[in-house]
Amino acid sequence: MIEVGDIREWRTTDDADAGGHKIGTLEAVYVDTSTDEPAMATVRIGLPTRHRLVFVPLAGASVGPGCVKVAYDKAPVKDSPAIGTDDVRPAADEEAVFRHHGLAYQSGTAGERLPARR
Repeated sequence: MIEVGDIREWRTTDDADAGGHKIGTLEAVYVDTSTDEPAMATVRIGLPTRHRLVFVPLAGASVGPGCVKVAYDKAPVKDSPAIGTDDVRPAADEEAVFRHHGLAYQSGTAGERLPARR
């Protein structure tokens, strides 16, 4: 498992898929609010004048020289539900991100958000 403190050091480095193909630039890390473990990252993709952030799960991710390699392929990551670079994903839209990546989603016991930005 990647430590939260370690992965924050990789902010603004390349994010690559399982085959080593660059997806984009790591923007932020989100932890699972029930375990405080890294769960998702946002990756900045797109053209220089039209950036957007997509969410990618960090399960199975590894840190290499100058990049974070995720266990997901580039195409599905780029098709993930996106937000603008200055936007915040509404809590009601979180489930769509999990569903896109084939992951189970369950909010906290009191209805709190599952991922929280670190």
